[in-house]
Amino acid sequence: MNRHLTGMQKFSFGFGAIGKDAIFNIVGVFLMFYITDIVGLSPAFVGVMLFVARIWDAINDPIMGVIVDNTRNNFGKFKTWLVIGTIVNAIVTILLFTNFDLPQTAMYVYISIIYIAWGMTYTMMDIPYWSWLPNLTHNPREREEISVIPRFFASLAAFTVGTFGLFFIHKLGDIFGKGSDSIGIFVFAVICSAVFIFTIGVTVWKVPEDKEMEQQTGIKVNFKDIGRILFKNKELLAIMGVLLTFNLCLQTLNGSIIYYFKYVVNAEHLFAIFNAMILCEMLGLLMLPRYIKWVGRTKAFNTSITLIIVGLLFILISGFVAPQNVITVIVGAGLLRIGSGFMIGITTVSLADVIDYGEVKFGQRNESVITSANTFLTKTSQAVAALIVGLGLSILGYTPNEAQTALTINGLRILIIVLPIIFVILAAFLYHKAFHLKGDFLTDIEKTLQNKRQREHKERMSK
Repeated sequence: MNRHLTGMQKFSFGFGAIGKDAIFNIVGVFLMFYITDIVGLSPAFVGVMLFVARIWDAINDPIMGVIVDNTRNNFGKFKTWLVIGTIVNAIVTILLFTNFDLPQTAMYVYISIIYIAWGMTYTMMDIPYWSWLPNLTHNPREREEISVIPRFFASLAAFTVGTFGLFFIHKLGDIFGKGSDSIGIFVFAVICSAVFIFTIGVTVWKVPEDKEMEQQTGIKVNFKDIGRILFKNKELLAIMGVLLTFNLCLQTLNGSIIYYFKYVVNAEHLFAIFNAMILCEMLGLLMLPRYIKWVGRTKAFNTSITLIIVGLLFILISGFVAPQNVITVIVGAGLLRIGSGFMIGITTVSLADVIDYGEVKFGQRNESVITSANTFLTKTSQAVAALIVGLGLSILGYTPNEAQTALTINGLRILIIVLPIIFVILAAFLYHKAFHLKGDFLTDIEKTLQNKRQREHKERMSK
C-alpha cells in the first residue's frame, strides 16, 4: 500500500535539516579556521585529529545504525534517537567552540576529546534522520520530490553559515567580547545549537512515523549482520564510492576556500560572495525533479559533473586573470553550486533506492545501518579533507595572518581548486562503471517492491 505525506509534513521533515546542517557547517567551514587562527594550534594537528576520529567512527556509526534499526517503542525508532542525538550534539557543539584558554598541550587534548564526542553524537542524530527518509513514502517519484526538500533546507543552512558566518562571528565578538573572535564564534555556536533543537523539534512534532512499515520489516538485526549488510550489497558499495569522492570534492573546497580568498587573491570579502552562491545550489535542488523528468537521472548526473568542473576551472583561471573580480567569482561559484545541487539530490535518492534494492535482494530494509554508511562517509570526507588541507598547509609553509610566498600561493591553488576537480571526476567514473540502479534495472526493482508491498498488505487485511 502506498503512503503519501501532506505538504506540511514534507515541509516539516525538511525543515529539520536547517539546524542539523547549520551545526555541520559551522564545524565543516570554521573548525579548522577556529583552531589555527583563533586558538593558535597547528593545522597539521587538526588534520590528523579529524582523520583519527574517523577510525572510531568506522566502528561507531554502523553500531548506531543497528541500535536504531532494533529500537521498538511507541514514540518511534527514528524519533527516539533523533531527539536524544539532537540535544546531546547541540551541547557538545557549544563545548567544541568554547575556548577555555588552556595551556597548549591541554588544549590539544581537550579539542581531540570533544571532537570525537561531537562525531559520535552527530551520528546519533544524523542516522535516524536520513534513514527515516525512505520510509516517508513508498512511491519512487514522490520520493524524488521529497528528497530535495531536506537538501534544500540543508543548502539554506550552508548558505547562511557560509555567507554570514564571519560577519556574525566578528559582530558577536564586538557585542559580547570586546572584539574577541573567540567569544564571537562561541556565541555563534550557541545560536546554531538553539536553531538546531527548534527545527528538529518541528520535524519530530509534525511528521508521523510509519508503524506499519516498521512491523513489516521489524526483523532484529545483529551486530554480526553489519558486514553482510554493508559489504555484500554491491550497489551500496558503488554509491558509497560516489558519495565519498563527491563529498571529498565539496569538503576540501569548503574547508579551505577561506584561505584561497584571504591569501591567494587577497580579497577575504569574496569568501562571503562565494558562499552566497549556495543559493544556486538551492535553485539546482528545486530544478532537479523537473530536469530528471525531462532528460532522465543519468543525464542529470552528467550535467552536474560538467557544471562542477566548469565552475571550478572558471574560478581557477579567473584567479590569474582577474583575481579580485566579483563577477567571475559569482559566475564560477554559481555554476559549481547548481552542479552540486543536482549531485546532492541525485545521490540522496540513489541511496534510498539502494535501501529498496537491499530489501528485494536480501529480504531486509536495514535503513539505519545503510544510512550509517552515508553518515560515516560524510564525516570521513570532512576528516580526510581536513587532513589533506592541514598537512598541505604545513607542507606548503603556510603562516597564519601573514603574506604567503609564491610557492605557497600556487600550492594553495592546486590544493583548493585542482584537487576537488580530480575528486569529482572519480565520482563520475564510479557512478557510470559500478552503480547500476538506473533505467530499466531500477524500474524492475521498483515494480518488484511494489508487488511485495501489495501482497503483504493483503495478507495483513485477511487476518
